[in-house]
Amino acid sequence: MKQLSKSILLFFILLIPLLMLSAEKGDVAKGKELFGNRCAVCHGAGGEGNAAMAKVLGITMPVLGSKEVQSLDDAALKKIVLEGKGKMKPVALSAQEVENAIAFLRTLKK
Repeated sequence: MKQLSKSILLFFILLIPLLMLSAEKGDVAKGKELFGNRCAVCHGAGGEGNAAMAKVLGITMPVLGSKEVQSLDDAALKKIVLEGKGKMKPVALSAQEVENAIAFLRTLKK
C-alpha cells in the first residue's frame, strides 16, 4: 500500500509540469484569427508586411516568416508584442493570446 501511494504521488508530480506546459502552448487557429484581427493591418495577412504601412511609417518591415524573425525565441517575441519595438506600439493581449499569436507566427516559417 505504501508503495502504491508513492507511485501515485510520483505520477502526479510528473504529470503536473506536463499539464502546465500544455496549458501554456498557443492555439494556432485562435492565433490566426487574432493575427487577422489585430496584426494583419500592418504585418499583412501572411506576415509579409504591408508595404503601404511600412512606407507611411518610414520603415522596412521584417517578413515574419523570415529566418531573422523565426530565430527569435518565444520570450523575445512576447517582449516585442507586449512592449513594442521601434515604431511598433505595444499590443494589449492576455498571456494566452500572446501564446496563440506566437503559435500562429511559427507556422509562417519559410
